[in-house]
Parts: sequence; C-alpha cells; structure tokens
Amino acid sequence: MNILSLFQNVFAPPRDLILIILAAWVGLTLSEKRAPLHRVNLDSLSNLLLVSMIGFVVSGRVLYALENLSIFAQSPASIFSLNTDLFDQWSGLAIAVVTAFAYGRRAHLPLWPSLDTLTPLFATLAIGIAFSHLASGLAFGKETNVPWAIDQWGALRHPTQIYEIIASILTLVLILIQKPIAKPGFEFLLFVALTSASRLVIEGFRGDSTLILGGFRAAQIAAWLILFAALASIDYQKRLGHEKE
Repeated sequence: MNILSLFQNVFAPPRDLILIILAAWVGLTLSEKRAPLHRVNLDSLSNLLLVSMIGFVVSGRVLYALENLSIFAQSPASIFSLNTDLFDQWSGLAIAVVTAFAYGRRAHLPLWPSLDTLTPLFATLAIGIAFSHLASGLAFGKETNVPWAIDQWGALRHPTQIYEIIASILTLVLILIQKPIAKPGFEFLLFVALTSASRLVIEGFRGDSTLILGGFRAAQIAAWLILFAALASIDYQKRLGHEKE
C-alpha cells in the first residue's frame, strides 16, 4: 500500500472532516496572533466567527433538507448525519456571509481590517479543504500519462488535489510574509487574487468541471471575474494612497 492509499484509507469520509477542522484550528491561532496588528477586537471577532459558523452548518443542512424533503421525510434522523454530501455548501456559505456581515456591523468591527485578520484562517482552510479533496477523491483530475499521475477512479489522472495543496500552501506563505501595511484590505485581496489565479490554472487539469456556454469551464469564468475584481481593488487602493500623499 502506497502513501496516498494509506492517507485515503485513514481519512476516508467522513473522517476527512478532521483535516478541515485541524486547518481551521491552525488558521484561528494564526489569525488571533495577527489581530493586534490590525487593531481588531479579538473577542468580537471570535463571536463573529462563532455565529457565522453556526449559520453555515445549520442553514446548509436545513436548506438541503428542504430541497430534498421527500428523502428526509423517510429518514428524519439523517438531518444529523455527518455525511457532507447531504449539505448545500453554497447556500450555507451565503447565509454565513450575511450573518457575519450583520454581526460585524452590530459589533462595530471594521470591515477591511477584520478581513485582513481572518485571511490566515481562510488560507489554512483552503489547505484543509484541498487535503480533504485528496482523501475523498473529490475534485479529481482528467486522465493523463504524465509520470506523476495518480491512480484514481479506475484511471491515471492529474493529481489536481495535490496541485491544489501546493498552491494553497504557497498562498499562505506569501500572506504570512507580508508586513502589515497602511492599506486595510490588502492582505485579503492578495489572498483572493492568488487563490482565484491558482484555481484558474488548476481547473484546466480537472476531470469533473462543470461546462457551460458550449464548453467553457464555469469555475474558470468565475475565477477570471474574481481575479479581475481583486486586482482592480488593489490598484484602486494604490491610486487612492498616492492621491492622499
């Protein structure tokens, strides 16, 4: 048994959730250490994370259950299942963002400094999710004969999950070596730009992409739009800084 097979056996779903939880713990520790640099109230930020996490978990499962009411009606106890397939990730994320924004305004947390403080958490979560994909076999690559191909789902494929892990680790390193600067939001926007750029490249090697508009990869279109918005925001920050000087 090779290392990859051993890893996938140890962290087979739902045990792959351990990888995400571990990444969240590391990310929270890093964010807590950087909170004073951005002059953000750590207690308020911790409460924001708690309410948004509850919103994500509860709404993601409840909304999925409402969308598949006939299935859950036959087995109501499955609403407490650890099976992550029974979860509406995007709806949960949307509710979590709305909840976090509402709480942040109520607690008078500054938006950009708070996002900068949480950026290490976002970056480490990306690493944890990538490891989770490797353990579960999700986000797999297309078939290839390159020397570093891995055997997955009955074929030799690009190890896109490993590409994702490497890109996410490099992104975290680049974030951590940044010195705090006077432009709130820069660290977060840099993370968004790097993550969308890496997704743009890695998506080209994926074997499970959603295709739209006659063959375009939906994730790449989204990555292009997000990358453009992030770079435009960074450029706007620089020009605004020059005008103030």
